[in-house]
Amino acid sequence: MLLSVPSIILASSFHEYAHAYTAYKLGDPTPKMMDRLTLNPLKHIDPIGAISMVLFRFGWSKPVPINESYFKNSVSGTALTALAGPLSNFILAGICGLINLLNPTGYFGLFIYVFAIVNLSLAIFNLIPIPPLDGHKIVRAILPKKLRYSWEKLEKYSWILLLLLVFPFSNFVSGYISSTLEFFLNILGF
Repeated sequence: MLLSVPSIILASSFHEYAHAYTAYKLGDPTPKMMDRLTLNPLKHIDPIGAISMVLFRFGWSKPVPINESYFKNSVSGTALTALAGPLSNFILAGICGLINLLNPTGYFGLFIYVFAIVNLSLAIFNLIPIPPLDGHKIVRAILPKKLRYSWEKLEKYSWILLLLLVFPFSNFVSGYISSTLEFFLNILGF
């Protein structure tokens, strides 16, 4: 637990910063205006969401506000911004895998392992294609225009869908995350 708290704070901060940085680079000044173009955890961490993540393995950060009308292509810009968060977590997990090649021991070795698990779990969970998760915005970009409108309408049911995913289907979601997590941990040599 002592190692998971800093891991969650760091992984979530990088995740949210990646969203902010990508949106800003694609032309949206909103993250910068809202002071979210930073790695400062105090700007990204929702205290209740972080505590919930530690206690229940389900939590949240403050979402980075974006205005997709600033993007040259609103759909692909939003998808790239959404993809940036999970991608940052995969990159951090990959760095942990490289450090693991050096066979770190003690608390540092344990921290690298926990940090890899947190980053991979965060990426895998956020790629599930339901709102408000990142996967929903990514799938939106690859859908034909006729289906896109119906897909976007799901957003008004975000929290209901998320609660359904977490509670009634928790065994299914846990199995999906665990097996995917194990797959990536094996690739990284853990």
